[in-house]
Amino acid sequence: MKSNIKAYFKNLAIAADQTINAVFGGYPDETLSSRLYRKDVEANKSHWTAIRKAVDALFFWQKSHCRAAYLREKQKAHFPESLK
Repeated sequence: MKSNIKAYFKNLAIAADQTINAVFGGYPDETLSSRLYRKDVEANKSHWTAIRKAVDALFFWQKSHCRAAYLREKQKAHFPESLK
């Protein structure tokens, strides 16, 4: 039961993150953190780097938060097994 509640709130957090990303013009199924890392690497613009570093600093307990989010997106880690 406890793991179901934890999964429920994790899914809500991912959905909110994806919604915020979509509101700011990103892909609707991508998290903001993933987008920040991807844009920083692809566009190589200082503003993407600055925003990515700020988000990484917010998640100071996670090493390279945005990069890790990007890698999880590529693995479709938040998808159920039936959709991978």
